[in-house]
Amino acid sequence: MIVTNITQSTIITEDLKIADSPIDKLLGLLKKPNTTSLLLKTRFGIHTLFFKKPIDIIVLDSDFTIRKLGTVKPNRLFFYNPKYQHIIELPQGTIKKSKTEIGDKARI
Repeated sequence: MIVTNITQSTIITEDLKIADSPIDKLLGLLKKPNTTSLLLKTRFGIHTLFFKKPIDIIVLDSDFTIRKLGTVKPNRLFFYNPKYQHIIELPQGTIKKSKTEIGDKARI
């Protein structure tokens, strides 16, 4: 799937996969090594335990407005406001390349 930043008129990723099982949610990109971006529906946070490289994170609310951005180093925890429902894990540098900012609107 393609994720577009409507506000900036840029493409965030072209190969988004949805984590649709508890194992997919627990392992994220570790379980899907051929995937470069993953959409998780969770309300507490993520981890980068056992990752070898940092990843970019985009937190979205229910209207797909970007509420938090960040780069998470390996073996770290990343928490955000539990009222937000979606999080996208991306390769490091994706946020900068797509000019994505807090408050931008995304389309999946």
